[in-house]
Parts: sequence; C-alpha cells; structure tokens
Amino acid sequence: MKCLALLLLVPIAAHAAGPREDYVQQWPLQLSTAEAGAYRVTLSEAVYRGAQSPTLGDVQPLDADGQPLPASLLGPDAPLAGPPRRQALPLFQLPPMPPDASGDLQLIAERDAQGAVTRVETRLPADANAGHRQGGWLLDASALEAPLQALWLQWQDPPQLQAELRLEGSDDLRGWFVIDPQVTVVELDNGRQRLARRRIALTAGARYLRLLPRAGALPALQSVEAEIAVPAAPPAWQTLRLDGKAVDGGFQFVSPGRFPVAQVDVVASGNQAVTWSVQSRDAADAPWIHRAGPWLAYQVGAEPQRSPPQALAQTSRDRYWRLLASAGSAGSVEGLAPPQLQLGYRPEVLVFLAQGAPPYALAVGSARAHRQQAPLPAMIAALRQQRGAQWQPATATLGTDAQVLAGEHALQPAARDWKQLLLWALLVCGALAVGGFAFSLLRDRRATQAP
Repeated sequence: MKCLALLLLVPIAAHAAGPREDYVQQWPLQLSTAEAGAYRVTLSEAVYRGAQSPTLGDVQPLDADGQPLPASLLGPDAPLAGPPRRQALPLFQLPPMPPDASGDLQLIAERDAQGAVTRVETRLPADANAGHRQGGWLLDASALEAPLQALWLQWQDPPQLQAELRLEGSDDLRGWFVIDPQVTVVELDNGRQRLARRRIALTAGARYLRLLPRAGALPALQSVEAEIAVPAAPPAWQTLRLDGKAVDGGFQFVSPGRFPVAQVDVVASGNQAVTWSVQSRDAADAPWIHRAGPWLAYQVGAEPQRSPPQALAQTSRDRYWRLLASAGSAGSVEGLAPPQLQLGYRPEVLVFLAQGAPPYALAVGSARAHRQQAPLPAMIAALRQQRGAQWQPATATLGTDAQVLAGEHALQPAARDWKQLLLWALLVCGALAVGGFAFSLLRDRRATQAP
C-alpha cells in the first residue's frame, strides 16, 4: 500500500511544476503603486516578438507562485482616460426667489450664433414672497466640446459654510430638469485643518445649468469651473522594417512577431513609383488574404518626398507578407532593388488584477497555454460610473531583462496530457487493488467462520 501511495504522488508532483513551465520566458512587472489592485501594462516589441498565438493568448501575467492572474487585452483605441482638465464657465447671478418657486422662474436670455449666453433677464411671479427669497446662478456650458463630469465652485473669501443646492439642467433655457435634487457644499476651518467640498459630480449633462439654494446661507460665487473628461492619447505609432526576397511580380517578407499591424509602407533605396497591393497569411501553406491597395508608393529626390503609409482595412498579426505590383507596374519591378516593407502598429494594453502574492511577471510564448479573457472591460466601465470617467487602472511597466522559463520546449505542443492519463490509470489501479484486498479479507473471514 505504501508503494501504491508513492506511485500516486508521481504525477501530482510532476503537475506541480506550475504554469511557468508552459512558457518560453517572462519579464518582471514593476507596479507604480502597491495598493491599486488593477493595473495596465503597455506591451513592448520584445513581447510581440516572443508571442506565438495569433490572438496573443500566450501572453499571461503570473503571481509569485506562477498562478495566472485575471487579464484582458485592450486595443490601442480602448477608452482609457487621461487626467481631466478644467475650463471656466460663464456665470450669471439670478435674482432672489422663493425656495419652492424654481419652476416659475422665467429666464429671457440673449445668445450669440454659437448658443453662448450673452445676457440674462429674469422674471418672477408677481405674488412671490420677497421675504424668503434666495439667489441662484446660471452656468453656460454650451461651448464645451467634451463631456462634462463635474463642477468646481470657488467662493469669494471662502467663509465657514455648510449648505445645500439643487442642480438643474436645460438644453434650451425653457424646459428644465433636475440633475441632482440635493448637493451639499462645505467650507469649514478649525484653525489647523480645513475641510472643503466644492466639487459637484454630475450624473447627466446639459448645455445650461442652474444652481439654486435649498438650505443654508451662501456667499457670492467667484467662479465655476467645468471638469472635463479627456481621453488618453493613443500610443504612438511604432514601425518595423522587413527585408524580403523577390518573387513573381513582387516581393515576400516574414514578420518576426505577432505585431498588430494596422498600416504598411514601402521604403525604397532610390527613386521609385510603383502601384502595389499587400497580401498576408498566417502560415506558409495558407491562402493569401488581400490587406491593402492597390496604391501608388513613390519616393523621389535626394531628400525623399514619399507617399504616406497605407492603412489596412483590418488589423492583422499574420507572419507572412507579400508585395505585388499591379499589371501596369510589372515591367518596372524587374531589376528593381528589393524595397523594404514597413509595418506600422500601435502597442496594445494588457489590464490585469493583482491577485496572489507579488512580485508579478508577464509570461510570454507557449504552444500549450492560453489566457482566459477576464471581463475586465466591464469592470472598468462600472468603476468609472462610481469614481468618475477619469478613473483608470494604475500603470505597470515591464522590466528590461527577460528570464528564461521552459525555453524552446514550451513551443512544442503536447499531443496528449500523459500526466493526467497516468494519474487516472494509477487511481483506477489503486481502487482495484484496494477492492481486491478487501474482497480477500472478506473471503478469509468467511473461511475461518465456516463449521
């Protein structure tokens, strides 16, 4: 029985080698802050060169124990927000009015051709009780070109205050709707510390906004700034130049990695004007797929005037690329010095959750492992609703030195999971041995009890 138990431990120990043995190499991940929980890392050229999967499924973040972390691959155009910016809004004082008469307030506004308010005239009902009136403010947000996500209030000579406001919106200065029925603003100072709450987060936007006091005395507003969500600038274009070999009617090239190619260009060694088409395929025996063209690629002069890059209809990670000259340009290809094919791409972003123990690493290159796509884009959208559109995962960067894991062995696909098969075989044999042993004991007991 002891031997049987030891045999059962063999496949378990072999399987405990962990996911790291399924990857060629890994890079350490350096976190910008330790407590963020969610991080984003921009993929480098070395990662694209090491990846084998057409979907980058073999790019996987791991914890210190080699366990996979939840991760999602986002394109370069993913809506990761940049730092928000502020812009001053035109501010108009409204006359005193009863706290419950905002719906009866009539605004007569003069606007320019762009819709910006230049003058405001207000009218109150004749029976309004002047003894209980409070003033308010009209804000003109019609000139904003980006989504408004918050307001920042600045008082004249900030006093000690705690008051409540109602925020309303309108797109035409006639019909008004409530954006937030109760907004609390605070300015308190105990001599050593100051507590200020001047930011009003918005759940909806409008061309015009109205701030009306509900409770508490309010001083005059000095200014109001709009907080505007600013999308992060997409990563800069990166280029990779390939040398090729001549084929019938053009030239053929091999990409060294799984780059997300979105544009192509032809770089010649001299003056040239050829109409090209670009094709690609993922395997040497696969059919060619048209990617771009035909377009005229030219280069003229000692300081070359060149044609712009050609955008692909769809991003491709194919390994094999081919330039084909059009029928009218075939004659000019003969004797032409082989041009270079320039592939253009923008690096993608991998978002992951920091689970398990640090330090973390990014494992790359495998013929056996495949990353499970976690629902992190939906998580990011939900967190932005809670924390504001400017929220985004913290940054993580790749270390410069790669660590070899399984090396080239990780690129050999496993035809059969022999470890699991061996484990099941030993478990079945063990169950049969235990059953036979029990049956033998029962038979011997019956023999001793027989008369």
